[in-house]
Amino acid sequence: MALIRATCSDCGDVELRSRDLKVRMCRNTEAATYLFRCPTCAMIEVRPAESHVVDVLLAAGVDSTEWDLPAELHERVGGPAITHDDVLDFHDLLSTADWFSTLASMTDR
Repeated sequence: MALIRATCSDCGDVELRSRDLKVRMCRNTEAATYLFRCPTCAMIEVRPAESHVVDVLLAAGVDSTEWDLPAELHERVGGPAITHDDVLDFHDLLSTADWFSTLASMTDR
């Protein structure tokens, strides 16, 4: 098992085994990070990783996982933006006894 040197933001350089790290890669943007728990202070560190760093970590046997951006990022937004006044009106509505039926009557069926 490979010995890997990483940097903890509190403790400085630490030595880890490949099983102590994880690589996370976004399928949509190809952005990647690696994470580890510092063996000295137990803080979880997350660092950005360029493609050559990902290649080295994967070659050293570090586990990886892929993830996707949420589908909501691709949704078309309709209607005006929610304002501070909208939030206050909603807050006031929630303080009424019939708030649920009022909201239900506002939705399209």
